[in-house]
Amino acid sequence: MTEYTDHHAPQGLRTRATVVVVPGRGESHATYDRFGRRLAADAYRVRVVDAPDLDPGDTDGSLARFGERLAAAVEGTAAEDGVVHPVVLVGADSGAVAVAALLGSAGPDTAGQPDAVVLAGLPGRAAPAADGWEGELDVRTSCPTHRAVLTDDPDVRRGSLDVPVPDALLRAAHDAEITVPALLLAGDADPLADLDALERTAKSLPRARLSVVLGGHHDVLNDLTHRSVAAEVVTFLEALRDGLRPAVTVRAGSW
Repeated sequence: MTEYTDHHAPQGLRTRATVVVVPGRGESHATYDRFGRRLAADAYRVRVVDAPDLDPGDTDGSLARFGERLAAAVEGTAAEDGVVHPVVLVGADSGAVAVAALLGSAGPDTAGQPDAVVLAGLPGRAAPAADGWEGELDVRTSCPTHRAVLTDDPDVRRGSLDVPVPDALLRAAHDAEITVPALLLAGDADPLADLDALERTAKSLPRARLSVVLGGHHDVLNDLTHRSVAAEVVTFLEALRDGLRPAVTVRAGSW
């Protein structure tokens, strides 16, 4: 498998931002094809990289190697005018853990610091014992299309959610002092999520927002509500380009 998969903005449109997606446990590049295509259609440059290799016996080394690969992936998107900013890292599951822990371990002036992050499905506890592949799919998603994508992809490693994320990295992720704007996404039906911990994390950061998806499972970027979640990400990206001021606000009325 190649080190990354790219999704480009439509020809003739100016690229609005660079988005680098970091998959989680067991996932492949193809897991995020739909998400990547949707953001690319809105004129974002999207690059999906390999999931991080997190060695429980060498967490510092794991983060260092992951950081080097991530910096190279961002630099590799450069065109004649350089890398298009803002640069936003989107991590899912263990990818979200690695992104948060990496930013927490680096200073605010570290080279390669992104302009913002999206942390989706940040796990807070070990996965419940899944009853085979169907049980793992039930933890991941209720979207029939995504279930088929995972099932038919030979690069997806089944049973990966049974492999725990190293505790040291989980603590580092939840305690990370992330200084860039952060959007946290979690499903309220995700058995791996600790929503109370995520709320504390969001409140502890200077510029962070926790968005909870009703009925959302662990693969929150690819669940049944993937359109609404992608819209939430795009809203965040657009607000980021304008100093975190949303372009649309509700003045009056109700549904």
